Order: sequence, then structure tokens, then C-alpha cells
Amino acid sequence: MYIDPILVQAPEGLEKERFIIATYYCAAKRNTNMLKFAAALAVEQTCGTWIKVPGETPEVRELTMGRVVGVYEAPSYQGTMPDDIHERHFIIRIAYPWKNFGPQFSMMLSTVIGNISSSGKVKLLDLEFPQEFLNFFPGPKFGIQGIRDILGVHDRPLLNNMIKPCTGLSPEKTAELAYQAAVGGVDIIKDDELVANPPHCPLIERVKTVMPAIQDADKIKGEKTLFAFNITDRADRIKENALKALEAGANCLMLNYATVGLDVARMITEDPEINVPILGHSDYVGASTACEWCGTSTKLMNAKLPRLAGLDMIIALSPYGKFPMLMDTFIDCGYAMTIPMGNIKPIFAMPGGGTTQGHIEDIMNKFGNDVIIAAGGAIHGHPMGPAAGARAFRQGIDAVLAGQSLEKAGKQYEELGAALNAWGIYKENPSGNYDLKG
Repeated sequence: MYIDPILVQAPEGLEKERFIIATYYCAAKRNTNMLKFAAALAVEQTCGTWIKVPGETPEVRELTMGRVVGVYEAPSYQGTMPDDIHERHFIIRIAYPWKNFGPQFSMMLSTVIGNISSSGKVKLLDLEFPQEFLNFFPGPKFGIQGIRDILGVHDRPLLNNMIKPCTGLSPEKTAELAYQAAVGGVDIIKDDELVANPPHCPLIERVKTVMPAIQDADKIKGEKTLFAFNITDRADRIKENALKALEAGANCLMLNYATVGLDVARMITEDPEINVPILGHSDYVGASTACEWCGTSTKLMNAKLPRLAGLDMIIALSPYGKFPMLMDTFIDCGYAMTIPMGNIKPIFAMPGGGTTQGHIEDIMNKFGNDVIIAAGGAIHGHPMGPAAGARAFRQGIDAVLAGQSLEKAGKQYEELGAALNAWGIYKENPSGNYDLKG
């Protein structure tokens, strides 16, 4: 087998600023030549086809061809292999010249997981971006620090509420529930991802009805509240929705970024006329991430790429409630929203999907203060009502910040105690953070 020396290179030999490096999990039959397979992936997604054509000159290959920069097997068979092994597992790394597609998401994803998404067990795990590429992305306008500055809250986790029930509410009922949650101490309230502009609760009427209720609540509690209004729509209507919502008084917006697309999300986040925080909802992300063998990683689609697209906070599905999310995947996503990423600001993770007051301690132990604890049913379904449900969260947050256990605080505060009695306290296996025994 002859492999073009342009096609297979050591990572140390790359001109780093020219390439985005994609990391894949791949599986193949026992006798597959994985270096040849990796080369086929790189060629398929850049300049090649299954047969050599006259226009594929050395100059074209040098300029545009992907480079295989790593093929690693696990378990790592070196000499012999047991007879009962029928499938082998590999990590493959391919470097793509990013000028093939430019600083955008649609063509980047078409390149790094386009046709090859139909190639069997191939899953895109991560992308590494050079600084020259990142410089084209302004990223979030606000991020963690900007949202804290708006709210005037700098020393604790924030609290989010999802209005429940999800659908069917009028603007007036939405405003009533928002008021109760805000009075109880919620910092950020959001529309459900299933509610954008339905006939029974039109977007602009909802904004005009909810915002005065929020302002009334703010006067009582002495704190500011953001309400993220869902502007998701056809691509050609989303900016109009945003501008009309802002004109009507909205102080925060929400977008179902996976259904409208990352480039559409970026169009909204970078628009100079839209100068409020934008929450990204992760619905539909599972369509590309749920399969363990193919698609993309949750870290990419629920954290790294939407952060790059400029969203200020993102709903992160958690392992606490109704979704099948592994704890290490959850933590990986949360860290990917906050760790340094060149010029791109850190953003808030908003763990949701079944979070209760009994999860406060575990969430804060994992993420510290720079997290938004998100709850729907645990606020609106609290035995003493939504305001009490919100107060219970704030009581729990304050207790953990003071070094007190939730169990002890639940005996001190009636609202928190009622929540803990209803739903319990989550306690993960208390092994150390760096325990090699697992």
C-alpha cells in the first residue's frame, strides 16, 4: 500500500494555524487496514475521489487535502490478536485545512462529519481550532461575567426556572407563573423550548404581558430577573422576532440552536442590534449525539460549538432526572463551556431535565459558583407553590455556600425541607476527584 506523504503526517510537522484537527472514534472489521481507512476518510472529505482524476495535482493536494495525524487502537494489539476478536476499535485524528470551508459552521460540519457520517461506526469526538480560526468568531457578547454584571450577582450560582406546564398557557397565565418564580428568587426564567409563537400565546403579546410582571416582582425582591423569550422560527423570521421582542421590552432571548442551525444562531448573537443575553436550548442535539457508535459527541454539540457560535448560556442535560446522560459526559460538557478557549468567553452551563433542590450540593461540588441551576417541576410543583419552590433553591444554595449540608438546612428552612422530603437528596459515590480506583 502506497500512501501519499502529504496525506499521512506527524502532528509536529503541521503548520498548526492552517488546520482544524478532528478526533474520531472508529470501529472496523478484524482485518481492516486502519491507516488506509483513515486515509480514505481524509480524502473523502477533502479533494479526493475513489479514482485518481487529472485535476488532482500535487499542488491541489498540498493546498486542500486532509492529513492523517494519528491512528491509535484500543486495546492496542501490536503483534498477535486473539482469535475471537471480530471488531477492532480506533481513535483517528485528521487535520483539515480550514480555508477549505472558512470560518463558518455549515461547511465545517459538512467537511468534518459530512459524507463519512454514513460510513458505519465513525463518531466525531472533538475539534481543535487554531487561534487564527478562532479570531473570526467574536463569541458570546456577555458570557458568565456579562450576565453576572447585568444581574448584579457575583458570589453564587444563578437560579433558572422553566415555566411549567410546557405548553397551553396564555400570556396572562405565563406572566402569573413567572411572577411567582421571580418573587421567590429566580434569576432567569425561560420559555419552554416548545413555545415560541403559538396562536394561544403569541410572542409579542407574551413579552408585553410577562415583562411588567417581572418588573413588579423585581421591586419586591430587590433583585433583577431575566426572562428568555423563545424566538425560534424559520431562519428568515428569527431576526424579526428578536427585534420585535426587544422593542416590546424583552431583556433576554432564547433560541433552539440545534434545530435552526449554528450559523443562524451566530447570525443572531453577532447582530449589533441584538444586545441582550441569549440562551441556547439543546433540544434536537440528541439526534446527532445519542448513538455511541456514530454522529457527534455531546461535548461538541451541547457545549463547544454553541459557545463558539456566541450563545451566553446553554441548557445542559444532566444525569439527575429524565434523560440517559452519563455523569462524566455531563461534567465534560460543563467544563467545555467554562475552560479557556482562546478569545471566546466562558459561558454558563444550565443543568436541567429533572433537577431538584436535592441536587444543589452535588452541582456546586462539581462546578462551583459559575453554573445556573435550572428547574421546572421542582419550582412549579413544590408542595407550597412556585414562590416557595424558588425560595427552597435559594435557601439550599445559601446553605451550601456557607458550608452547611442540605440535610441540616432542610431542618432549618420550611420550604427547603418540604422539597427535600418530596424528592430527596442526591448523593453520588463520595470517592475523591482523582481516585484511580474508579
